[in-house]
Amino acid sequence: MSTAQPRTNQPVMLQVRLFLALSRTPHGIIDLATPVLAAMMCLGGFPPARVLWLGILTAFAGYTSVYALNDLVDYRTDRKRFEKNLLSGGPDDLDSIFLRHPIASGDLSPGKALVWTIFWGLAALAGALALNPFCVVIFLAACLLETVYCLAWQKSCLKVFVSGAVKTAGPVAAIYAVDPRPSYHFLVLLFFWLFFWEVGGQNVPNDWADVEEDREIHASTFPVLYGPAFTANVVLISLGLTVCLGVMTVIHSRLPYTLAVAAASVAAGVWHLLLPAFRLYARRDRDAALELFNRSSYYPAAMLVIVIVGSLV
Repeated sequence: MSTAQPRTNQPVMLQVRLFLALSRTPHGIIDLATPVLAAMMCLGGFPPARVLWLGILTAFAGYTSVYALNDLVDYRTDRKRFEKNLLSGGPDDLDSIFLRHPIASGDLSPGKALVWTIFWGLAALAGALALNPFCVVIFLAACLLETVYCLAWQKSCLKVFVSGAVKTAGPVAAIYAVDPRPSYHFLVLLFFWLFFWEVGGQNVPNDWADVEEDREIHASTFPVLYGPAFTANVVLISLGLTVCLGVMTVIHSRLPYTLAVAAASVAAGVWHLLLPAFRLYARRDRDAALELFNRSSYYPAAMLVIVIVGSLV
């Protein structure tokens, strides 16, 4: 069996693109909206400038490291996709803007990827320690859960719920960075709000888009195991809960004008989540799944804009 070998003597800018592809940096930058959103909802406005910028840098380091960790742990599995010519990513996939799985493709060596992952992981740990030592615990737990998620690819479709917990780590850490003793009621609401967004708007649609290649390598996902009808219901229920929990989280936050912000959050949820989810339910194809994945990726950013406007009025 042939295996991809890392390519050497690549131009510097190509090397940079490979590292950015490894960490899915375009998606990671969009994800930065989520911890900022959580912090602002917790405080009712902008955090102090030092906390805000340190938090953004720490979140960037954390997302960069965890996304890279995903490819590191998964690269042998992803290599099977290359060997069978199964990869379906393209310009319409937010996670494939640069290149999909650069380690598995042989464009980036595992050693370089490991150094990159450790560097950004240490940067995230340093920032988390400066913000609140408990944030270190949250980051390490996220890394552990991400590893569990990757290792469970053939074992259980319930790994999607592990992914939901990983995606909430950033915003939960952001809350503890600005308030060492947050309202647990608000914390629980925010956790499940973003948890169901990740399940219905990110993980399951992404698995749906990859269903043909996942079936070939015997991956355990909802689309592979239960088919489009059941999976479409999982998506709709999860995103319906997301919109409802978004309203409840806004109302229990410290934001001014909570009713107006809650109404705007419903509009954002309809546009970014429910409309593409109903389109996926009707069409049940890869293009509709990718449309939902891409549009839902911007849902936290849309919510952040709403919260900023509500805070400044």
